[in-house]
Amino acid sequence: MKKVLIVDDSQAEVHLMQSMLQKGGFQVVGLFDSTKTEETIEEERPNVILLDVVMPQRNGFQVCRDLKGHGTYANIPVILVTSKAAPSDRYWGEQQGANGFVAKPFTPEELLSAVNVALAAQANGSGRNANERPVTTLA
Repeated sequence: MKKVLIVDDSQAEVHLMQSMLQKGGFQVVGLFDSTKTEETIEEERPNVILLDVVMPQRNGFQVCRDLKGHGTYANIPVILVTSKAAPSDRYWGEQQGANGFVAKPFTPEELLSAVNVALAAQANGSGRNANERPVTTLA
């Protein structure tokens, strides 16, 4: 069973995504403190990470950039899940190395599709760098 790490400061959002993903057959770990992302990755070894953008102390763009710049974590797909859905936000997410983007509010199908596409791309070795188009862009 594939494991998804959700990093979002909103407990309601984490529980919503957790429910959707569990129904889709994923094991889910929720994290409310973005400063503990790397520690949680070491403990949980997720296959994909869902990141909110607007969080206190360390936003999702910063977390994504740090993960993609770290040799151990760089190959873990990161999907930004956020209400910041302007073209400039999507562009900035791509520049930080995000593998996908899901705009809030989203449907269960949109969330599951983004996770499945990112995992399939990783399995096929078709990961991307920050200058390529994201694996999935959902509106």
